[in-house]
Formats: sequence, structure tokens, C-alpha cells
Amino acid sequence: MNDDYDVIIIGSGAGGGTLAYRLAPSGLRVLILERGGHIRREPENWDSREVITRARYKTHEKWIDKDGQQFHPGQHYYVGGQTKFYGSILFRLREHDFGEVRHHGGISPAWPISYTDLEPYYARAEQLYYVHGEAGEDPTEAWRSSPFPYPAVSHEPRIQQLHDDLARVGLDPFHLPVGVMLDEANPQTSPCIRCAKRDGFPCMLEAKADADVCAVRPALRHDNVTLLTDARVERLETDENGKTVTGVVVDRGGVPERYSAGVVIVSCGAVNSAALLLRSANERHPNGLANSSGVVGRHFMAHINSALVAVSKEPNPTRFQKTLGVNDFYRGSEDWDFPLGHIQMLGKSDREVIKEGAPLPAPGFALDYIADHAVDFWLTSEDLPNPDNRVTVDRQGRIHVAYTDSNLEGHKRLIAKLKRLLPQLGCHPTLIPNQLIRDGRIPLAGVAHQCGTVRFGAHPETSALDLDCKAHDLDNLYVVDTSFFPSSSAVNPALTAMANALRVGDHLIERLGAREREQEEVLV
Repeated sequence: MNDDYDVIIIGSGAGGGTLAYRLAPSGLRVLILERGGHIRREPENWDSREVITRARYKTHEKWIDKDGQQFHPGQHYYVGGQTKFYGSILFRLREHDFGEVRHHGGISPAWPISYTDLEPYYARAEQLYYVHGEAGEDPTEAWRSSPFPYPAVSHEPRIQQLHDDLARVGLDPFHLPVGVMLDEANPQTSPCIRCAKRDGFPCMLEAKADADVCAVRPALRHDNVTLLTDARVERLETDENGKTVTGVVVDRGGVPERYSAGVVIVSCGAVNSAALLLRSANERHPNGLANSSGVVGRHFMAHINSALVAVSKEPNPTRFQKTLGVNDFYRGSEDWDFPLGHIQMLGKSDREVIKEGAPLPAPGFALDYIADHAVDFWLTSEDLPNPDNRVTVDRQGRIHVAYTDSNLEGHKRLIAKLKRLLPQLGCHPTLIPNQLIRDGRIPLAGVAHQCGTVRFGAHPETSALDLDCKAHDLDNLYVVDTSFFPSSSAVNPALTAMANALRVGDHLIERLGAREREQEEVLV
């Protein structure tokens, strides 16, 4: 047993890694427990066959769906978590996303905090994660206290033409908020080289703004922060009264270890965080920790996503394609009073991706033509919280994820909107579903946008966490990944997890009396 820590953070991704960064200069003794290791820098990092077809870096574990069928989740266990493979599109939630939103399929509930509460933390997270963008282009964008910290990433010629064509038909295309270490004014010294392997691949140059590079490594420069890799947390133990987490039980290579701290932070991802709390059931918490309300594991959301390939009439030699977005249908359209969703570019398909994603076998020349002419889109609609969409754990410790699609009508209409636009965008009038990238529309396997399983709220009867993301039921247990989301919105969730982690970090520094030490270090 080791109890030399003030704070233990379980998980090093968007939430846990960012929180470690915030706590590092405070002088608090912080232990980060990561079940994976450091991802190896190797040529296979940018090999489509290795990364996508052979799933070289994904977990080999299997989860179980509502029909009892096993599946391999798109889960990555490394320092930096899922951010090592994300597309680094770092949106703020829209201001109205924090309020109640009516959809065709039901209600997206209001958050217990407002956009105003989170706005200064959004600004800090954008700075930390090198977010490039241009304020004022996106018609759904909320007010900002400061401009984007870095200029928008420019469009390559074919995407600039797409931008111009969209504007010509009356839409408001905009530059996506991209987290990347790119200096277009000085390409010879820019860490980022605008390659085609940012979206879904680890960055060999470490120029993608992920939680490992931007948060964990800077945190580890402080002597008071320790990282243990290959440390899978099995369960959390509490005192006899069930009010305090007293032990974190870890499996390291088959050897059990136990750690303790004044505060324990869970940040394993929405599925694994819920599973950990459920596995930690004891006599005082028979239904799992933080679960007197019964909501832990429930309300699982993962967005309604489709990856679709348009075939350009002219070749598309774009490499760094994920620079453009469209939000004109985010809240509705002229023929539909409910939200449809968000459109953005995907990373550029190559022949290997097209081959694996093709619905039916196709000759090589056809695959080459499609790959050379592909314009790749990612469409996202809001997934509504449903208590029956839930994570559970069986007696053998296996994870079950029961999920049923809902709110599909708006998404179908969003696809139809894009399809009708294709002839005006220099594309053939057919969209090709990319089965591989879209994970066959299996939201269980496509866990990149998972959220909602340990929701926060003002009322202990209907939420697991309070407004500071502390468990209602325990004095020293917090959750800071996307589990805390009460709704999913229709934009990428990573920046909100990062901003909230900074917010919770401020709270913890004050709670643990570290503010004075932090100020002294800054003065030094």
C-alpha cells in the first residue's frame, strides 16, 4: 500500500490528463494510473492497413451487446487515452446546448451549469490544446471572451472549392476548430507537416494536440506528479461508513497493488468509468459506488454518426482534409422544425480504407478511382439520453453495453440534405457509406464520442455527481471524463471534457488548500 498522494487520477485522457496538468503546479502529490503504456513511435503509426484493417492499436478485449453478442470496441488504452487517435476537432458546445432542446425523438435535457460558467475554461483549454480557428464564421457559435489562440488551418484547393460552392448555394461553411501544432507561416519549422494521417491515427511527429503531449508530459515535469503505466484499476474500496474512498486496487502485470489518496478521480471513459464504479459495489453501496440514484451506467450516449464518401468529378489530391464544417442544419431547416445535426470533413480516404469500407467486393481500378476522387464527410446528430441505454458488469467482470438507436429521423434528413447538395458541389449525386470508418453504424464499437453514464446534476435523486463532479454519495470521489454529460449535443465532446477538467481542477486546488502553494510557485 502506498498512501503518499493527495490525489489519484485514474486515466490519462482528455479529462484525467488535463486535470493532472492543472494540479501539477499546485504542489499537490498527484498519482496518475494508466492501464495502458506509451504508444510506440513506429512506421505502422501511419499505415492504414495496420491501424484500421488490422486494428493494431485497439484493445483485444470484447464487450457484450444487448443481444448477448460479443464485439470489439474501438477503445485505445495508452497514455493520452482516446486522444492519441482522435481527429482533434475541438468544439465548444453551442450555448443553447446547455438548455433544454426539443428533438423529433425526444428531449435533450438542460445542464445544471451554463455556457457562461464554462466559457473561461473553454478559452484556457483552447490555449492548452493549440486550437486553430476563426471566430464569427460558424452561425451557431456562442460568444467568446477571446479569439481563437491560433489562426484557422487553411483549406487545400479542393476543399476551398467545396467551401466556395457551399457558400454559393447559401450556406455558411466555416473552418473547423483544429487542435494541432501547425505553423503555416513557417512550414520548415512547423511540427505538423499537414499529413493525411491525423484523423484516426497516432501522430509520429507528436504534433497532434493530444492529452499525452499537451497535458501529461508537462505535468510530469513537476516532481510532485507520478505516472504509473500498465496499471489497471480493478476496484475502489471505501471505509466502513461508505463515505470515503480509502483504497484503489490495481493490477500491474498480475500483481495486485493498493494506493490511497485524499481525493480519487475516475476518468476512464464513459463505459469504463461506469464499469469501475459498478465493480466497486460493497455492503454500503450494493449497486455500485456513487449509485444511490441508480443512474450509474445509464443514459449511455455516443452520437448518431455516419461516415459518407462523395465522389468528386475532379480528382481530390487533398491530404489534410479535416478543415471544413457546416452547421446550418444544427438547429433545424426550412422544412423541419427540429435539429438535424452537424457536418464536417473526415480524414482523407486512401485505397486501403476504401477497400475495407466497401459494402461489396469491387475491382481494384474502381477502388483506385474512388480513393483518388473521394471527398469524405462525417455527419453527427444528437444522441438522446435513454436510461435503458446502459453499461452493466456481470459476475465475471465482463462489460455489457445495451443500446438502441433513437432520434434517427433528423439524421436521415441531414444525410438527405447533403446528398441533394452533391451536384452543386462538383460531385456525383451518390453518397457511398463507408462501413469501416463509421463502424458499420454500430455506436457500441464506435466509442470515440461516448458520454453520459455518470451524469452530474443538482439533485442526488436523479444524478450521480454534484456540480463540481463529486459523487453525491462519497466525500472524496470525482469523475471528470465525458461520463458527466447530461446530454451529448451534436459536436465533438473532447474540448468540453478538457474545459471541465480545468474547472474541477480549480475547485480541487481550493478544496485542498493548495492555492497558496500554487501562487508561491508561480512567483518563484
